[in-house]
Amino acid sequence: MTVLAFLILLGVLITIHELGHFLFARLFGVKVESFSIGFGPPIFKWKGKDDTVYQIAAIPLGGYVKMYGEDSMTEPVQGSVNKETFSDPRSFHSKPNWQKMLIAFAGPLFNIVLAVILFVVVYMIGIKEPAYLSQPVEVGYVEKNSFADKAGLKPFDKIIKIDDKEVKNWKEFMMDVSLKSGQTAVFTIQRGGEIQKIAVNIPEDLTKYSIGISPLIPAKVGNIIQNSPAEKSGLQKGDIIIGVNGKSISSWYEFADYMMSIKDNNPINLIVKRGENIFSITVNPEYNQELKKYTVGISPAFDQRVVKYSFAEAVNKGLEKTVELTGAIYGVVKGLITGEVSFKTLGGPLSIAKFSGEALETGITTFLFAMAFMSLQLGYLNLLPIPVLDGGLIFILLIETIIRRPLPEKAKEYLAYFGFALLGTLMIYVIFNDILRVLT
Repeated sequence: MTVLAFLILLGVLITIHELGHFLFARLFGVKVESFSIGFGPPIFKWKGKDDTVYQIAAIPLGGYVKMYGEDSMTEPVQGSVNKETFSDPRSFHSKPNWQKMLIAFAGPLFNIVLAVILFVVVYMIGIKEPAYLSQPVEVGYVEKNSFADKAGLKPFDKIIKIDDKEVKNWKEFMMDVSLKSGQTAVFTIQRGGEIQKIAVNIPEDLTKYSIGISPLIPAKVGNIIQNSPAEKSGLQKGDIIIGVNGKSISSWYEFADYMMSIKDNNPINLIVKRGENIFSITVNPEYNQELKKYTVGISPAFDQRVVKYSFAEAVNKGLEKTVELTGAIYGVVKGLITGEVSFKTLGGPLSIAKFSGEALETGITTFLFAMAFMSLQLGYLNLLPIPVLDGGLIFILLIETIIRRPLPEKAKEYLAYFGFALLGTLMIYVIFNDILRVLT
């Protein structure tokens, strides 16, 4: 499943990317000598009526469109063997710079457009979202020292208004809170049988800081890690934890808080509800080196519902998601440059294969969503002004347009060496990261 998902995902993304270059090259009358999906020796190869050689190569980690005259980087002197190639109207380098830039830009553009289309398709098919989004705003957890905690909000408070505007569910609540960023909002709450008003400071950047409340989510067991203390104890998916060591538990966050307070691996007694039966289970926590705390190896189960959108709504949602993820990708790239984001977070072929395999196992909409996100990343990353990438070629052509003459051959050669060295080093690093993840 993982191999199949990996080949489908990369195959589609690479084909669409190279198709962009191919179609724009043909649009401007450039002869395309070969269209390859993958690198290395060809597995399948045929020649079209347009004299283009189409092939699928052995290494599915990229592809290329080879255009006639593409290697003629600078205009040759009189008598050079490349003179005829350069002046041929079918040659890539006989074209004006604006056409060359559009041909280079077309690959990333097609990936970005594909991402939007896939997002729209996903929203039309139906996307899973937490069921609580359509439920009344009942506070399940208040983070300590958060904006909500300092304002006086407490678990089981029901938020019914924000600044005299009624909020019917969590989706409306989150939208209204986002419109109040950097301001003080008055929450009208129902606590017990009383109606109260509480002023809450809303952080300016809600992508970095939350106000500190979460919905009421039962301590229902979702996934159980293989060979974890939870599995060994007999806990099962769907079990609801209602007590820990004599303390009643009404939400997942209460259970998580209790686990955070554990400082040793002494056995803990869980009161569990399974169907109509209630019984106790003893679990021996284990110290998690990565998380730096004791855990039992479970994650919560979230009740979900499938939401479908009309075509117009799906287009709007698809564009919104594209803009949102564009900002996220920009933040990661910026963080890598400034050092705020570790290069260890980057994944290579093995990570992509694992990611795509898990997505396909989850369902077709999850896989299409994953493909859209990967397509968006491929499009934007190819626009980086790094030599040998599309963005690097566009950058060089832009400089040549400004200075009104080609850059020296040696300068382009050294830039290409730099680009290959940079990308080669990065590829080795991410593959090494992948291997370490597998081994650990």
